[in-house]
Formats: sequence, structure tokens, C-alpha cells
Amino acid sequence: MDEKTIKDLIEQINQSSIREFDLTVDGVRLYLSKNKNNCESSTSKTADKPASSAQVPLDSNNSDSNDEVSEADKGKAKAKAKQQEDKNTSTINSPLVGVAYLQANPDAEPYVKVGDQVKAGDVVCVIEAMKMMTEIKSSVSGTVAEILIDNESMVDYDQPLIKVHTEAKK
Repeated sequence: MDEKTIKDLIEQINQSSIREFDLTVDGVRLYLSKNKNNCESSTSKTADKPASSAQVPLDSNNSDSNDEVSEADKGKAKAKAKQQEDKNTSTINSPLVGVAYLQANPDAEPYVKVGDQVKAGDVVCVIEAMKMMTEIKSSVSGTVAEILIDNESMVDYDQPLIKVHTEAKK
């Protein structure tokens, strides 16, 4: 794929109603998304893994490997902190593939916002699949910590939708 072809594809996607576009040609993957969160997280997840594994064999200096070790230690410390946080955080996942709506209609208030209190059974979003609307209900009670999707975005089966911070049990 040459640069002109890629620019033409980007232009066509921008002028269309397509929200996401994924193309692989000769081992080169092109992923375009108009969704703010999906674009950033998908790019970082897919780009980080191959880049880090490709860079490790190239670094042969001791100073570079010491830097990698210190970065690895920092990563482990962050992972431990995240595990502590994850003990009190539950994720509401998508039970099906479809289009997620965070509000009942374009003029309505969202079902939930970050910081809202939810109870088990409260509707947090709706997913449309094959012209059927399915209410997604919270399975836990707590505070909405993070909304992981955009309104009207495509979601996959078991994709995390919303993180809910639950109170620690004493």
C-alpha cells in the first residue's frame, strides 16, 4: 500500500458514514476509526506488543537493558496498584455484538455518567443487534468509575463497557 492509496482511503472514510475500517494487505494492517476511545486504545494495544518484542532483541547495550529493567519494575509497581484497585472495581461487559447507545435518544440524558451511583439491575446502556434493543443492566451496585465506549459505537461480545467501583467489603 502506498501513501496515496492510504490518503485516498482516509478521505473516503471521512466522507462516508462508516465508523470503523480495518484492512490488512500483505501483512500491513490499516485500522481507521472515527470513535475517539476505540481509536486510541486499539492503536496502543496492537502497536505496543509487536514494537516492544521487536525492540528487545535490538538493544544490546547494558545501559539500555538497565533502563528496560527499571521500566519493567515501574510497570510491575503499576500493575500491583491496579490489582488493588481492580479488587473493588467490576466491569460490565457486552453480552452480544451490536451498536451501543449510552442514551435512550439523541436528546435524552445518558443512562449513566462517571460518578453516578448505580444499583444492581439499573440500566446502564442499550445494545442494538438486528433491530432488537437489549437493555444492559448493572450486575453490581456502586459508583460508575469509567465509561469505556462512545455513544453509538460498535461493541463486540464480552467487550468491557463500563467500570463500576464497588465498596470494599469489611
